[in-house]
Amino acid sequence: MLGLTGSIGMGKTTTAQMFVEEGCALWDADAAVHRLYSKGGAAVDPLEQEFPSAILDGAVSRDALKQIIAADSSALKTIEAIVHPLVAADRAEFRESATTDILVFDIPLLFETGGAKMMDAVACVSIPVSEQKRRVMERGTMTEAQFEQIRARQMPNDEKCARSDYVIVTDTLDHARAQVQDVVRQIRAGMAHA
Repeated sequence: MLGLTGSIGMGKTTTAQMFVEEGCALWDADAAVHRLYSKGGAAVDPLEQEFPSAILDGAVSRDALKQIIAADSSALKTIEAIVHPLVAADRAEFRESATTDILVFDIPLLFETGGAKMMDAVACVSIPVSEQKRRVMERGTMTEAQFEQIRARQMPNDEKCARSDYVIVTDTLDHARAQVQDVVRQIRAGMAHA
């Protein structure tokens, strides 16, 4: 089990797809939360019981959750107590049903949540902070202040890299792909010798 992590704007989503292209199975934490929050998702009913205003058209509204948390910071603990076990169940279901030799778990806050302990190895995507900021600002989806807020909640990139088994520099697509291929080769070689 390979954990894939990296801070916002580092290229994790693109890198995750490169692992898929190399024949790995991918579990995406953000996609799991989207499934849980969508109409009929497992998080809708329990969140509705605690925060009725968070439900819009039968689905969990992330914007409503943000407003609830902004108004009452203790709400985050309640939300996490509901959502984290559901995410863990989704991850376990993936692990049991996957048929490939390498399972990649795309988890942005892998170190922050203690999830790295469950992995056989961790790969961290990385670029210089100036490039990270440029990429995020180019998206046009958040202000500089929002970007800095997110960065403040995440473990510093240098620390994530130091704690990882592999660091994938995402300066160019070709360079990132070559590093992904090398990581996959190393893992498969290790499996052959196990």
